[in-house]
Amino acid sequence: MARLNINGRVVEITVEDDTPLLWAIREQVGLTGTKYGCGVAQCGACTVHVDGVATRSCSMPVSAFNETQKIVTIEGLSPNGDHPLQKAWVALDVPQCGYCQSGMIMAAAALLTANPKPSDADIRGEITNICRCGTYNRVQAAIKQAAGGNQANG
Repeated sequence: MARLNINGRVVEITVEDDTPLLWAIREQVGLTGTKYGCGVAQCGACTVHVDGVATRSCSMPVSAFNETQKIVTIEGLSPNGDHPLQKAWVALDVPQCGYCQSGMIMAAAALLTANPKPSDADIRGEITNICRCGTYNRVQAAIKQAAGGNQANG
C-alpha cells in the first residue's frame, strides 16, 4: 500500500514496495503520458517532477516516496496543454514519432523552473534525455522559445 501525491491529488494504491514509480503511475493511477523507454533511468522517457525536480521514474521504487512529496506527470504540467513548453513544442513541430516527448517536456520544464533563461550550453548540459528520432535541435529551439527566445547563445 502506498499513498502518493500525484498531480495535486493524494492517491492510495496497492503495489509492492519495489514497484517502480513509473508502473504505479501508469498501471495503478492510469496516467499513461509518462513512458517506459529503457528501465534503467538513462533515456528519460519516464521523467516526472518530484518536488519540482526532474526525476526518472522507471528506476525509483514507490517506497522512496510519500504523500508529502509532490509528483507531477505530463498530465499535471498543464490541465489544458497550454504550458509555454507545450505551446512551443506544437508551434515548432518538435516531435517526430513523439514517444520520448513527454519526458523531454518534463525535463525542459524543470530546467526552466531552475533557470528561466538558459543558454544553449545550459540546455545541452541539462537535457540529457534520448530521442531516437534526433529532434534535439527542435527541442533546444522550443525551450528557447518558451523561455522568451532572447537569451545568449553558448
